[in-house]
Amino acid sequence: MSLYVPGSPSRKTCPTSDMSLSRKLSSVQQLHDRYREVRAWSETICAPLAPEDCVIQSMPDVSPTRWHLAHTTWFFETFVLSRATPDYQPCRAEFEYLFNSYYNSVGRQFPRPQRGLLSRPTVAEVWAYRRQVDQRIGELLEGVGADGERCEQLLLVIELGLQHEQQHQELMLTDIKHVLAQNPLYPVYRESELLQSSVAGARRGNGTAQISYGEGLVKIGHSGPGFVFDNETPRHREFVESFRLADRLVTAGQYVEFLKDDGYRRPELWLSAGWQTVLDAGWQVPLYWVQRGEDWWQFTLSGLRPLDPLEPVCHVSYYEADAFARWCGLRLATEAEWEVAAGELPIEGNFVESERFHPAPVTGASSSAAPDQLFGDVWEWTSSDYSAYPGFRPLDGALGEYNGKFMSGQYVLRGGSCVTPRSHIRATYRNFFPPDARWQFSGFRLAE
Repeated sequence: MSLYVPGSPSRKTCPTSDMSLSRKLSSVQQLHDRYREVRAWSETICAPLAPEDCVIQSMPDVSPTRWHLAHTTWFFETFVLSRATPDYQPCRAEFEYLFNSYYNSVGRQFPRPQRGLLSRPTVAEVWAYRRQVDQRIGELLEGVGADGERCEQLLLVIELGLQHEQQHQELMLTDIKHVLAQNPLYPVYRESELLQSSVAGARRGNGTAQISYGEGLVKIGHSGPGFVFDNETPRHREFVESFRLADRLVTAGQYVEFLKDDGYRRPELWLSAGWQTVLDAGWQVPLYWVQRGEDWWQFTLSGLRPLDPLEPVCHVSYYEADAFARWCGLRLATEAEWEVAAGELPIEGNFVESERFHPAPVTGASSSAAPDQLFGDVWEWTSSDYSAYPGFRPLDGALGEYNGKFMSGQYVLRGGSCVTPRSHIRATYRNFFPPDARWQFSGFRLAE
């Protein structure tokens, strides 16, 4: 998941220059409180971890937890403190090389696949780095409230940094799950009583109910106040044909039927690149699934547990989602269709705040008005290529470098997951990954 920049200022959190002094100070205090809250959640995520857990890199796409902690801190130091403070002296100059994630003017960046090879700085030194930067941010905010223009720009970048940290909080949980899954002891990140009784109250049935939507010219993308990443803009028109969308996500039990029908041995179901990936990577089941006798189990952040057939299937790639849809004679939704279905719905679901850290079965009676679980549980693959909206222009400079270059060879996912912060998601949010990515909490629903 890459970092974006806001397409329009947030009038909820960032004061304009003509605001009264009291309102400016109030906005600064609110953002400082939010800063402490978001940064503290990173500490909560790391509480169950030992230092040894925080330094492992299990594959090139995974970053050590220590790197996430340092990188998000480096962001605040680089884009807030160094730009707001004359003659700023960095906490440690070498962190510019170790913990940045873009190529600066001289092309210096520590190689991503080698992040797990560093034994120094230690985890303790990274925690000390975070405390030092947090203290400096606090001191900066205490002295900025009376300067209207400076205040507005500063708060915009701090809010961006907090949104960026929330992205990395999700990645920390995603990455530590992959790290722990490499251990044959199947270690537990944290026990969860919620997983013990997940089937209770779950809706039974085959999940094949479809909700119909008419054709029409629709508007998608973000407009209005509030923080937004720039790839959600500009709001624009698209024509959507009539379609039907499944009332819930594809379940693990349904996916087992795909396995029983030799889904991973039938090339006619797969995109050519997907089939080649199946052969090269030896895929036979979703990531983290384990078969013991006739029973299926899966590794979770609460350890190895029996597969719940009623919960959404998770940790599948775009290729696997597309193959399953073909097996059903259906397809994946486009991102425009998904946004039509989700646009007016409340942002409710199983997010990281529930601390379940795993998708949950849908509960309650089915509704003919709207699909269930459009938000939370799993990121939903769409059939849409990740490309720029009409009229999109990334910003110049270092922050803008995070964005436009990623718009190649990836697919859009929508809705957030069980490890996404609730305050971080909205109906227009566009996530994206390569079609073979499986370590993210990704699933799908069917359309026709």
